[in-house]
Amino acid sequence: MYHPCHHAQRTPERPAYLMARTGEVVTYRQLEDRSNQGAQLFRALGLKRGDVIALLLENCARYFEIYFAAQRSGLFVTAMSTRLSTGEAEYIVRDCGAKLLIVSASLAGQAEQLLIRIPGLRSRFAVDGELPGHQSWARALAAQPARRIGDESAGRSMLYSSGTTGRPKGVRTELLDEAIDAPSPMMKTVAKLYALGPDTVYLSPAPLHHAAPLHFNLNVMRFGGTSVVMERFDAEEALALIERHRATHSQWVPTMFARMLKLPEETRERYDHSTLRVAIHAAAPCPVPVKQAMIAWWGPVLYEYYAATEGNGYVACDSQEWLARPGTVGRALLGELRILDDDGNRLPVGETGTIYFADGPAFEYHNDPVKTAASRSREGWSTLGDVGYVDGDGFLFLTDRKHFMIISGGVNIYPQEVENLLVTHPKVADVAVIGVPNEEFGEEVKAVVQPMRMQDAGPELAAELIEFCRAHLSHLKCPRSIDFDPALPRHPTGKLYKRLLRDRYWKE
Repeated sequence: MYHPCHHAQRTPERPAYLMARTGEVVTYRQLEDRSNQGAQLFRALGLKRGDVIALLLENCARYFEIYFAAQRSGLFVTAMSTRLSTGEAEYIVRDCGAKLLIVSASLAGQAEQLLIRIPGLRSRFAVDGELPGHQSWARALAAQPARRIGDESAGRSMLYSSGTTGRPKGVRTELLDEAIDAPSPMMKTVAKLYALGPDTVYLSPAPLHHAAPLHFNLNVMRFGGTSVVMERFDAEEALALIERHRATHSQWVPTMFARMLKLPEETRERYDHSTLRVAIHAAAPCPVPVKQAMIAWWGPVLYEYYAATEGNGYVACDSQEWLARPGTVGRALLGELRILDDDGNRLPVGETGTIYFADGPAFEYHNDPVKTAASRSREGWSTLGDVGYVDGDGFLFLTDRKHFMIISGGVNIYPQEVENLLVTHPKVADVAVIGVPNEEFGEEVKAVVQPMRMQDAGPELAAELIEFCRAHLSHLKCPRSIDFDPALPRHPTGKLYKRLLRDRYWKE
């Protein structure tokens, strides 16, 4: 029952999803036919259960037909951000062991570079256009029959998130020998919490390569609802889409809330949002005033959650729970919360420590047993590296995120990668990269640099270092500002007391 194939039989003409700007509609019958053709194509190319395909796609109508084709073929799907540098994309494609790469034709520059850098990748396809060295996905699909393959088995995502060393890390969970419509514990938790069903109309404003929007959309289609997918986010357009499609559900990051709140009052009042029953948000700390303003505007329809690509647990709260405890991210619905000190001992209620999940779904970091082991307590509980505390009623409060990971506009940025680059600059003696407050994005990237010569410190050197970063990293990872310090606070062992730097910019 929990798969689009069933809805293709019961409600074949119902839209599974539609694209907001182009207006393209894909019905459940079309999704079923195209995903079957895709599965046939994967088998014709020699892909077998447990193989990996990589996607470098903009939000487009092909995303879900490709995903469900892989899912019913027992494949892992590695969806990548279109904002990655070529080097970052190359690393992920190589590390995940992808045997096939599918690219948006609009990303011609990245596709060309990957063609040069990974010449041994045997299968490459382009969607929504033509690319040299790539087959046409549309033509290849059209040549395949729309019947189910004979050896269907459930595949799943293998997405990447950056590690504390700055290298992206793949989150891999074991493929189970189960039917393609078998519900996972996470799926059942989410569906029950947010009341997903055939009457769901889900507005999806975020990039589909992120774990949350990808899996929320997949779950909506598993339960027979309809997704409205924005090609890219625009604040007023999002409000118009809620009204036009009578959206019942949506999923956001706090940056989107901030941008909608900054619209003129007459613009915000122009659109009807009364059909909206559930507005889910996570991915970044939501400033308390922003969330209070959203609840005042939309009513108590906001639902916050704490989870990650690793999928080892799920914490959530509704608007009423949050209003009673501003700042909480909720109570555990999947897995049990444990707060441990640095020695691995359990801490009492109200004391801050590292957050672990007990009895949550298992995961491992692909090709990185050391990092996998580091994420486990001696009892086998797993952590994302976040820090927080639990109150007397079991509500979790985050006090830090992944050892100073920066979350800007819903995107995870890991300082070590930027630090490792900046320290190679001949004018830099030492550097610390931190997140500082930004009203729109939650946080922005700042570098605190100890220059080789303090007399060089100033706007010219700051501009030079920012340009140096932009030449080597995705722009979203690069510092937006640089301050200078004659000496960074380090312990004699070399440990950087980054909290001392961060506290300069964050007020209680």
